[in-house]
Amino acid sequence: MRESGSTRRALVLGSGGHAGIAWEIGLILGLAEHGIDVTAADLLVGSSAGSVVASHLALGRDIHEALDRLDSPAVAATGTRMGPSVLARYLAASVRPGSRASGRAWLARRAERSAVIDEESFVAAVAQGIDDADWPDRDLMITAVRADTGQAVAFTRDSGVPLARAVAASCAVPLLYPPVTIHGDRYVDGGIRTVANADMAIGCDRVLVIAPVAFALRRSDRPRAQLASLGPRVRSTCIVPDEASLAAMGRNLLDPTCAPAAREAGTAQAAHVAGRVVEVWHEPVRTDG
Repeated sequence: MRESGSTRRALVLGSGGHAGIAWEIGLILGLAEHGIDVTAADLLVGSSAGSVVASHLALGRDIHEALDRLDSPAVAATGTRMGPSVLARYLAASVRPGSRASGRAWLARRAERSAVIDEESFVAAVAQGIDDADWPDRDLMITAVRADTGQAVAFTRDSGVPLARAVAASCAVPLLYPPVTIHGDRYVDGGIRTVANADMAIGCDRVLVIAPVAFALRRSDRPRAQLASLGPRVRSTCIVPDEASLAAMGRNLLDPTCAPAAREAGTAQAAHVAGRVVEVWHEPVRTDG
């Protein structure tokens, strides 16, 4: 139970493919070098790439190992590109008549037809390092979308689903990767709701968003707009890649060979954003007098 007057902090980790995983890890490690431990968040929210990083942090696993696994043959098999035809279908889904959920469902129904890898191989690749783990005794939220209805879900330790499959579902980019089956239902990438799902940090007083991708067609879906929706009393900031990080991550975020450069760029960028993070993350030092 939350103590009266206590401050609740959320770390929100957004979508961004293999390069995004590496950049997020590099930034977190770089912040630690500057004395800022964001891994001690009261709530971790992970979407797509962010779900991989968030789950490793919540489990207390060495995130250097998560980075090393991006160089594995299993992950190499998931390497692909979101080409113009795929992007066109995403745009079509976003402007279809009806609810936004129905547009997501329309997109998800086409996911099986062009997947670059089978479901179980995909789950095994994504879940390396957490495949045998139970949900941690921490507030961890993994976002996904039901393929049949397009409705967003947030898996937690109370959802009764295996952690590894929840993370794989959150990473299952439609038209590139297969939907992931959980208890007979099919789920796809949590990042197709919004790229970071920062609004799911409702109830927290301080929110740090680390977003490899911050653009969305709808302004209301962008991380900074979602942070604003949490209310004026919430202290927050959103860290996105700077020019050097964007160059290191490359144009294809789903290319795992970009991971080393993306990680280094994230670590370097931490020096430039540490001040902003401290203002959100750390309680001010009170002095008498």
